[in-house]
Amino acid sequence: RRSGQYTMNHDHSKKIPDGASFDRSGSQDSLDELSMDDYWKELENIHETRGNNHEERVALIVKEPDEGELEEEWLKEAGLSNLFGESSGDSLESMVFLSTLTRTQKAAVEKRVETVTQTMRKKNKQHQIPDVRDIFRLQNDSKGKVCDGSEPSTVRTSENKNEIHDGTKGPKFSLGTDEQKNLLEDMPSSDTDINLEISFAEQAANLKDSSVGKMYKGGGGDTLLPNFRLPKDKTGTTKIGDLAPQDMKKVYSLALIELTALYDILGTEFKQQKAVKIKTKDSGLFGVPLSLLLEQDQKRVPGTKIPLIFQKLIAQIEETTLETEGLLRIPGVATRVKGLCQELEAKFYEGTFNWENVKQHDAASLLKLFIRELPQPLLTVEYLKAFQDVQNLPTRKQQLQALNLLVILLPEANRDTLKVLLEFLQRVIDHRDKNKMTLKNVAMVMAPNLFTFHGFGSKTIEQSEFVMAAGTANVMRFMIQYQKLLWTIPKFIVNQVRKQTESQKKEKKDKAMKKLLKKMAYDREKHEKQEKTPNDTDVPQGVIRVQAPHLSKVSMAIQLTEELKAGDIVARFLSQKSGNVQTLKREEVFLYEIGGNIGERCLDDDTYMKDLYELNPNAEWVIKPRQS
Repeated sequence: RRSGQYTMNHDHSKKIPDGASFDRSGSQDSLDELSMDDYWKELENIHETRGNNHEERVALIVKEPDEGELEEEWLKEAGLSNLFGESSGDSLESMVFLSTLTRTQKAAVEKRVETVTQTMRKKNKQHQIPDVRDIFRLQNDSKGKVCDGSEPSTVRTSENKNEIHDGTKGPKFSLGTDEQKNLLEDMPSSDTDINLEISFAEQAANLKDSSVGKMYKGGGGDTLLPNFRLPKDKTGTTKIGDLAPQDMKKVYSLALIELTALYDILGTEFKQQKAVKIKTKDSGLFGVPLSLLLEQDQKRVPGTKIPLIFQKLIAQIEETTLETEGLLRIPGVATRVKGLCQELEAKFYEGTFNWENVKQHDAASLLKLFIRELPQPLLTVEYLKAFQDVQNLPTRKQQLQALNLLVILLPEANRDTLKVLLEFLQRVIDHRDKNKMTLKNVAMVMAPNLFTFHGFGSKTIEQSEFVMAAGTANVMRFMIQYQKLLWTIPKFIVNQVRKQTESQKKEKKDKAMKKLLKKMAYDREKHEKQEKTPNDTDVPQGVIRVQAPHLSKVSMAIQLTEELKAGDIVARFLSQKSGNVQTLKREEVFLYEIGGNIGERCLDDDTYMKDLYELNPNAEWVIKPRQS
């Protein structure tokens, strides 16, 4: 038997706690013992399959980092590694980036830079070590015309809030800076509205400051989760997958900084874990790294984003019927599951495996086994602890906001696989009248499969195991219940991406301009006039030119009105049919916003075009099929 193979001691999983030993106060909702029962039973089943597992595996070691190492890693991940070390001179891009951060985000960056700086001084590294105060001061002196001219933590007046860096009037960005305080007071928001326009950490800071914001523990019965909703955004909701890779890179950095700032404000430690590489299988189905599995699957099915075996197991479970009582809770027969596992390894890719022999409960057990056997957890070594710690945040809304940012931070393969899993679990719950699997039951059964990871040994629970169990089950419930909200990119982050893109373009333009002026004594104004002409002449005010290279009507000038939506424009193009172009289904084509202050963004059909045009007047508009 391998030690440290799962988070609970096995003795605990055997004795179902009586009411006395289960500390109710520690979990968000009082989860009754009956449903906790499912959790411990699931752990026992897991232990059984592990006991006679077909392959001994080394537990993944999680490395305890040295002082300053975590922060250095964090700054690299956040794309700010040139704030320290050898390249610290070349930090113009970082300056642009820092100038778009909110007050709380800046504080989070400052805190980490400070630690790295102190560690470097201690180690006496021969780098030029900037003082953290200088980094933020730089933005406000001559070099820092990049910045909006405000001190990082001073209030911006409302008159200048639509000005972009160079002081010219430009698109109105609400950015998570101090102007948000006024916004917060003006916005009538109910407890169940999720405000995506204002930085989550700023909201938390304001809640902390105001006497109204008494942190509530969000009790209120065990099954009733608030009906959180996203208020409609006229410039369109941005989902994960709507943005181009270069935009997503910026989103990732911002989400990491924002999550850290949120945890800082709420007094929860945010530490990314670091896994030491271990030898893993390099082919097969179970126990193969997700990225490797997808690589081998894409050779068979180009463009596939979810492992084929995972898709097939879900399809197999659904084929029978989702009304089977105890689905996911009742385990398959351990010896049979083990046999199937070996047979699948040998025959799945050959196409000779006989699925007719697979009983539904066995398929469900195989699905859970697949998740547990991943060499690194589906929620990743880096963030598994942060996912677990969501349960410690004060309010439900903050828990949801943290989960939203964590989902954005997951690698694409993990995120896509998690999405398919959560959608499947929701379909199981939709049949709860027949299968008796409520949201709570499903969360109880699935939590140990996602959260107790063999690599962490039993170190991950210093706190009471029962509280930990109830807590992770709660996080699991949240992920299933609010999955639609979790795949949304908050508007304040998209706005920060726009602001960065704009600043970077301006920097490039300024550099090019300086070069030009050096080359020839050219009159600057003349040049700017020339630059403006092509754009202004071909399209009159309030009209946009929409291109549709894939459709029969290739281009159209569209008059913007208050009510015109992206979906209307697509419909207008599709109604112009002609015989020579392959017909695309309505649900396959979307209007894209390209360039200006964003890389590329796929628009939801309810986007009000006039509002978006005001936000990004220099964009091009193209209708095309969605990239998979």
